Amino acid sequence: MKKLQHTKIWVLVSTIIGIATLQSCSEDFIDVESNQETESALTSDRAPELVNAVYNSLLVWEVSSFAWTGITSIASDDADKGSIPSDTGVDKHLLDALDITPTLISVGDVWRGHYDAIQRANQAINRIEQFDDMDPDLQDRLLGEAKFLRALFYFRLVQTYGGVPIITNINSLDDITGDVLSRATREETYAFIEQDLTDAIESLPEKSEYPILELGRATKGAAKTLLAKVSMYQEKWEEVRRLTDEVIASGEYGLTPNYEDIWKEGSENNIESIFEIQSRGDDPAAGVDKYSTIQGARGEGGWGWGFNTPSQDLDNAYEDGDTRRDATIMFAGETLFDGRVISINAPNPRYNQKAYSSALTEAEVTGKNVRILRYAEVLLMNAEAASVIGGDVSSPLNQIRERAGLEQTSATSQVAVWDERRLEMAFEHDRYFDLVRQGRAPEVLNSKGIPFQSGKHEVFPIPQEQIDLSGGVLTQNPGY
Repeated sequence: MKKLQHTKIWVLVSTIIGIATLQSCSEDFIDVESNQETESALTSDRAPELVNAVYNSLLVWEVSSFAWTGITSIASDDADKGSIPSDTGVDKHLLDALDITPTLISVGDVWRGHYDAIQRANQAINRIEQFDDMDPDLQDRLLGEAKFLRALFYFRLVQTYGGVPIITNINSLDDITGDVLSRATREETYAFIEQDLTDAIESLPEKSEYPILELGRATKGAAKTLLAKVSMYQEKWEEVRRLTDEVIASGEYGLTPNYEDIWKEGSENNIESIFEIQSRGDDPAAGVDKYSTIQGARGEGGWGWGFNTPSQDLDNAYEDGDTRRDATIMFAGETLFDGRVISINAPNPRYNQKAYSSALTEAEVTGKNVRILRYAEVLLMNAEAASVIGGDVSSPLNQIRERAGLEQTSATSQVAVWDERRLEMAFEHDRYFDLVRQGRAPEVLNSKGIPFQSGKHEVFPIPQEQIDLSGGVLTQNPGY
């Protein structure tokens, strides 16, 4: 295999996969403090810290905050850029208009952040596999957690960019070759994700089997749910139904009775939660870096930057009496559940309530968990699978509607499930990718004045800086 010039390519590798950082432990399994450790200090008793460092990657600005929100939400028909006209959020006005180029900061941030996270997962997996003095059950579980997280990061990458380089083990400069940075196909990337999740399912306990202080770690149910979602994106509907049937039958999960409560701090890790980013720690900046701040109401009496605001189109999509509308959207002039008032003079008429961090929250636990997988999505995936291959669509779909305060529906088409999915999961970072995988993005977005180009906007561009650093080993997506 051809070796690439070390001085050039190491810059790329350090950019895309980063340096793993270990996190110190506390009574909460995820701590926001970090300290760098030498490789010789990594002994088996430190194995949990290796995995904790992978979880902490989800708190990072580049992974789950402004850039991710821009790509997954602002680019869709559910949201507008928001804020004020003069504040572009660097490039959020361009994402809002689908004026996307390979040099956008958000495109580069998401790539770098996720490969940083993947390298943490790789370090955890590769080192823990070598420990021969660990309790085998703990070793197996920690490997399952790291593989679940690595699968989640690669899934986000394949959703965003299509096929990407699959990097699992780089220990020295001698390991860096052209092949390392070559893009796998979309199908190869999905196959890698599926294998990690299959391994995780075998290794992980159910949610109820974790002690209370370990709540929030990856579980068997989380791995099955993510694998069902990965299968849905590939239209493997039998697999989707099998996996969601198993999660439903496990009895580990249910619907939170009041939809609005799902996103309140007091409802974190509740019965509906399958996997959340744990925003724990005692630093005022704890949590996903500025996730609530970037989406908080702006201006007079405001507390945030005002980006990612619900569109009028989304507002109009809710039926009369749908409780999800007021639980998803905060309106100018509204008094929120905690007594905070949004000024009637706010620069935007609507803001994202799912990202709201309550004014009642004490400073030392500022921030909130971000919901990644929840039971309602299991029901929706189950219903969608049935709508394609036959089976009971109404039961899971109407559980969702009844919780929203709506009458039961007799509709059993895939489109009916898609419509329900939009309203149930608005602002949960799925809408843009959903429209693409449904094949409806050109029709839906163009009809709303969003210039989606078939053959181009199904994926985002590979960051130009990465292509340049690779010497052309990385190839660009069509149209960019």
